[in-house]
This record gives sequence, structure tokens and C-alpha cells, in this order.
Amino acid sequence: MKDTKRALRPRVVCFGGGNALPQVVLKELKKYPLEIVSITSMVDDGGSAGALRKEFDVLPAGDIRRHLLALADLPKEEKWKEKLWNFRFAKDIEISPGHFGHNFGNVFLAGLEVNLGFEKALEISHRFLNVKGRCLPATTDKAILFAQLENDKVIEGESEIDLGQNHNRTLKIKKVFLKPEAVAFGKTLREIERADIIIIGPGDFYSSLVPCFLPKGIKEAIGKSKAKKVFICPAMTKLGETQNFSVRNFSDEMEKYIGKDLDFVVYNNNLPKDRIERYKKKKGKEFVLDPPKIDKNLKKDKFIGRNLLLDKGPIEYNPNRVVRLILELCRQ
Repeated sequence: MKDTKRALRPRVVCFGGGNALPQVVLKELKKYPLEIVSITSMVDDGGSAGALRKEFDVLPAGDIRRHLLALADLPKEEKWKEKLWNFRFAKDIEISPGHFGHNFGNVFLAGLEVNLGFEKALEISHRFLNVKGRCLPATTDKAILFAQLENDKVIEGESEIDLGQNHNRTLKIKKVFLKPEAVAFGKTLREIERADIIIIGPGDFYSSLVPCFLPKGIKEAIGKSKAKKVFICPAMTKLGETQNFSVRNFSDEMEKYIGKDLDFVVYNNNLPKDRIERYKKKKGKEFVLDPPKIDKNLKKDKFIGRNLLLDKGPIEYNPNRVVRLILELCRQ
């Protein structure tokens, strides 16, 4: 018998971390009649989440906390929960370089995990925020992210890869990996198997996106999946991770880590030079470089370039434009 409910409500599985995926994709997707599952890597070791991880030996909650909030579907009288979830206290205490205070959501998840275990903490958090969909970890194993640079030096920690306080960020990354090796969370594998659409990104490439695919079992599950796979190419390259990358570089590297060809690579082809220069100046040379180079002879049925940016302000994606394009492509 045909699964009518699933046919009416496609299952969309989204991979990523940080702020980009929740803000660009998850908050917009929940407006549509979809079954939404978000997956994040759980390798953060900086800021509030990293401090709680070190002190209590809990999983870092920073990224999954953002996913939960992005998919929150609260009635008007409970909107206070969103403000509480983002509330930051102990702001005069520097948790790690450049990070001050603790986020309530991080502490809430950490406290629940210490007393009830991670899965129960996640279940309670879903109920507290009335989450539309499911937010899952790539793994519940406690692993650290490492990167091998082009000179074969190995650097340790997601925050070091991201911010590069103690290594030469002009060196390219050869590969990233986890130590100890981690095994994928069982429920996450089942959701990948059931997916109709897989969305990857946007987000920082090696510190946010790729770590989602490193736990054992995820690459294999994606390889077997019949879901359409869509990669949202970052709007800008980043020093220390993807300097000088082209759209094709991003695509080829992502396919290496997921173990299968992408069906679509979505990228921005609107390049407002004045806004780019203002944005780069504001962000600083230590973070922002340039938009990915647009390669010649990209296959037009796979590489989809559109004007996907906000009409003004920072060089960031317009959620409505991005999500509408993805859903349009996946209906084909």
C-alpha cells in the first residue's frame, strides 16, 4: 500500500552546524508541509558549549541547540521560551578567547544530559520548544576533530580549525578526521535511509559541514540513499578552510566526503562588488576572502546558479530564495 502521508509530506534531511543552516534553511523549511530532520556533527570544542564539554564530559550542545531553536514552533503565549533559550549569562566571564558567558540552551542541555543522559535531554528539549521535526546528532560518541594541512602538520580541535589561533591559516587543508573514530547515531542512519531530499549546508566547510559525514556509517547510508542530494555552496570562501576554492572545488570535495555524486549544487551568481568589499572590510581579512570562483563549463543540469543573496546588507543567503529553489529542483 502506498504511504499517502509520506507522499504528501516529503522527508527532508538537512546536514550542517553553526548559524548558517538554521537561519537559511531550517527556519524557512518549517513553513512548508514537510517532515524535517536536521543533523549536526557534535564536535564543537569552543565557547560555552566547549567549556561545558570540558567540565562535565557532555556532548557539545551549541549546534544542535541552534537547530532546535530554528525548528521551534511555539504558540504566541510561549514565545518567551525562544528568548530564554538564547539568554546569555555570566557575560563578564571569558569562557574561551573571544567568548563570554554561558548560553541558557547549552546549560539546559548539559544539565539534563548529566542527570538523564543525552537522548532524554534531547527528547525534553524537543517538547520544551515544540520542535517541528527532529534534531539529531551525527554521533553520540565523544570525538575530537583534527585537520591535516598541506605541510602534513596536524591541528586539533574544531575551534582551532575555525579560528586558527595557533597555526598558519594560509596553508590548505588536506583532510579532516575524528579521533577517536566515532560511530553514527542509529536514529540518524534510519532517517538518512528514509530521506526523500538531502540538503547539505550552507556553513563553514571543514569545521561545520564535513564533520557531519565523518562518523562511521553515515557515508555508507548516503551511498545507499535514493534521495536527491543538494549542496548549497558557501557564498564566500574562508581563510584557513577554503581559500581560492571554486564552485567545482566545493562540489568535488563534498562528494569525496559523502561518497556519492551530488544531484544539484546550488550557488549564488550575483556578485555585487561594492557590497562584497564592505562585507570583507567589516569581517576582517582573517575570516573572509572572496566569493567562490564560478568555473567554466559547469553542467547546467547539476550546477544551478541564481541570485540567492539578501537584497542588501551582508553577503548572506536569502532563505526564501534558497529554499524555494531547492524544492523546485527536487520536484523535477
